Amino acid sequence: MMLSTTTLLLAAASLVAAQTPVNGSDNFSNPAFKAFTGDPFQKYTLTANGINASFIPYGARITNLYVCDQNGTYQDVVVGYDNTTQYLKDSETNHTYFGPIVGRYANRIMNGTFEIDGQTSHIPNNEHGGLNPLHGGFVGYDQQNWTIASQTGNSITFVFYDEAQQGFPGDLLNVATYTLTDEPAWISRMVSIPLNEATPVMLANHVYWNLGAFVNEEALTVLNDTLYMPYADRIIEVDSILIPTGQINMTNGTAFDFTHGKQIGADIFQPLSQGGLNGSSYDNAFILDRPRYAMEDPALEVLRLSSPSTGIQMSLQTNQQGLQIYTCGGQNGTIPVKADQQHMANTTYVERYGCIVIETQDWIDGINQPQWGRDQYQIFTPTTEPALNYAKYTFSTLK
Repeated sequence: MMLSTTTLLLAAASLVAAQTPVNGSDNFSNPAFKAFTGDPFQKYTLTANGINASFIPYGARITNLYVCDQNGTYQDVVVGYDNTTQYLKDSETNHTYFGPIVGRYANRIMNGTFEIDGQTSHIPNNEHGGLNPLHGGFVGYDQQNWTIASQTGNSITFVFYDEAQQGFPGDLLNVATYTLTDEPAWISRMVSIPLNEATPVMLANHVYWNLGAFVNEEALTVLNDTLYMPYADRIIEVDSILIPTGQINMTNGTAFDFTHGKQIGADIFQPLSQGGLNGSSYDNAFILDRPRYAMEDPALEVLRLSSPSTGIQMSLQTNQQGLQIYTCGGQNGTIPVKADQQHMANTTYVERYGCIVIETQDWIDGINQPQWGRDQYQIFTPTTEPALNYAKYTFSTLK
């Protein structure tokens, strides 16, 4: 059972209250909150019936996730690297964001600026030649070494203390707990607590999925996978560099309509009147128009994805009210898939459309769009409940 946000706040606040930062650093007196001193690239593997997954402290990142296909064979459905130090090299070069938590504010911020209570903040613009920040600036949460506060056989908790980094106002305590269950499922719960100032918070998991696990030629892309988002009735219009224009459009009857389920490749090559398809690849923020009785219900299924190659199906539940969908249009066949995903004679590479990223988050750049009324979901203070991003990925096979 998921704890209420209030319960999480009280538990986390009790931990924080007992700690005193030393010389303004993230060295806390409690051993669980000391500055990271271990190997950021060491894998920690969790297991439950029908599922196992590995994580590393660098970015609190998932590196592998194995579930059974329709033949009962375990398949790794997460894109990444075998050599975990490659994630650092990736950050320093093409920066794919394979598998980490991104933040303090995921996605993009117009011009890298926003205002809270009359105070303007400037975030480093690390995308599009310095036009806007992506996933928190030059050194986002994906490049931080998160401290392991707790670990059991099926669960691990990472902690990162952010001291107003990258221009964001105030200090922020972040606690991320990953748990595997016997359903089988992976549950991600990220709690962020502002300690001294109001700040925008929008963390997200940035996992690259391929449920086909590259088992055959058809599974080299996700174009034949079926994507179903029953509540994605609207989409945020963006300009040529994926910054919101302020306009919100309906998905009905467009290439963005997945409310009844269809193959990802069904309409991806259509000429479109809306922005956001960079050379025919989805990279768009969908709004989840949830039923009134389930506005923040974490048990509501908001997405289902399945692969015909393996028969693996993934169901997503979340408390968030938006989904960023990216179909790997930027991949170009230069990154090899992991050894356990090389099922064919020749070495397999991650090609264009070879994966899909699904980010559970609120509305992109909502902090700069007051007409949307997203402040209660994006701006948090020491006197509000903490920011909570809950996501549950449940796996099964097609009948």
